[in-house]
Amino acid sequence: MRDYKWLHEYCLNRFGSAAALEARLPRPNSGDELRAVPDDRYLSLISLRIFRAGLKHSLVDAKWPAFEEVFFGFDPEKVVLMGGEHIERLMQDARIIRHLGKLKSVPRNAQFVLDVTASHGSFGHFLAGWPITDIVGLWRYLAKQGCQLGGLSAPRLLRMAGKDTFIPSNDVVAALKAQNVVDRVPSSQRDQARVQDVFNRWHEESGRPLCQLSAMLAFTVNH
Repeated sequence: MRDYKWLHEYCLNRFGSAAALEARLPRPNSGDELRAVPDDRYLSLISLRIFRAGLKHSLVDAKWPAFEEVFFGFDPEKVVLMGGEHIERLMQDARIIRHLGKLKSVPRNAQFVLDVTASHGSFGHFLAGWPITDIVGLWRYLAKQGCQLGGLSAPRLLRMAGKDTFIPSNDVVAALKAQNVVDRVPSSQRDQARVQDVFNRWHEESGRPLCQLSAMLAFTVNH
């Protein structure tokens, strides 16, 4: 695989200047910023990510105020008490997206948020404390302990929340294939570990957050 110097020079040549490149790169939230977000906002983000999956984001976002209303502002302690009858009533509410499986995921993820908070003080403290050198481990934890957070949902949720992560998008995977890091989407723990090692090396060489390295890598194939 190539080093960070190659990646940086490639992106500089593509955008013409350091300023132009920097303007295109995302910025992760600090640990303090992650910890300052209340649990209800994290449950809202988790739910938003799940409902966005497979749907036009603008459609889901336009309906989100109604979701906030019917799910009590995503207060985990209230949402966790919602039983099957309540969910069935929501299936009749035309203001929201009536997908039974996704609706059922909300109280289940409310319990997940409460469990994490019981162990770590808050969901934000949990996210802030997880090392980015094992961000794929966080993906797996979210997929296993949460509901409907498998595949790309976990890394995309983290990006929405501002937690530093790379995302194995089509462009990133294509770039990793070009450098012979992986030969397929990194879904196995072995392949994810290989990709994590690559990003850790570039992070050590550059001091850049994973989200910026992920974007820069995508730029090498996305024209």
